Amino acid sequence: MDWIAFKLSLSLSLWTTIILLIIGLIVARLLAWRSFPGKSLIEAVVALPLILPPTVLGYYLLTIFGRDTLLGQTFESLTGDTLVFSFTGLLLASVVYSLPFATQPMLRAFEAIPNDLREAAWCSGLSHWNTFRYVELPLARPGIITGAILTFAHTLGEFGVVLMVGGNIPGETRTISIAIFDRTQAFDMQSANTMSLVLLVFAFVTVSLVYIFNRRHSHIVV
Repeated sequence: MDWIAFKLSLSLSLWTTIILLIIGLIVARLLAWRSFPGKSLIEAVVALPLILPPTVLGYYLLTIFGRDTLLGQTFESLTGDTLVFSFTGLLLASVVYSLPFATQPMLRAFEAIPNDLREAAWCSGLSHWNTFRYVELPLARPGIITGAILTFAHTLGEFGVVLMVGGNIPGETRTISIAIFDRTQAFDMQSANTMSLVLLVFAFVTVSLVYIFNRRHSHIVV
């Protein structure tokens, strides 16, 4: 078992989840409550990683993060390090790739909140921020928690985007999925099987928790 790669994967998943909780809330609430020109285009962009092959997305992210681009040059001038083949680049790529897994459950949760409740809160004297804090967030909590769990689990098992953007640098960008690929290529099936089993159990437990949580919440609502 490559514990260093597993620890790096956990760190990547945790930071990706934290970032996407913030971004996901903003994007989901915007798409749920606002109508504006280009909304369908933004919805399509947000959902694109769901159907785009990871290697294709990874290729374009690798191109965008490259040293010849404005983003890559700016990052290198500020940090002295390249954006590609680094943990930071890996994190940015994971945020892009896991965006729909965080946003979609939150979006559905916000859309399920009746607009009458928000208007009643405003009529009761609550500000827009307090309405969001005390009315919308508690009602959307199941979608938020589901999005966080799915984001964490999905990021933990990333392969294509991780390999394209981060490469295979031990202790820096070698995640557990890359380690499994390495062990398989080296015909070390025992190690590959152990690491694969860990991810399989983790994925099963994660999905089970999502279903259990949603079922209990639906019973409470009823």
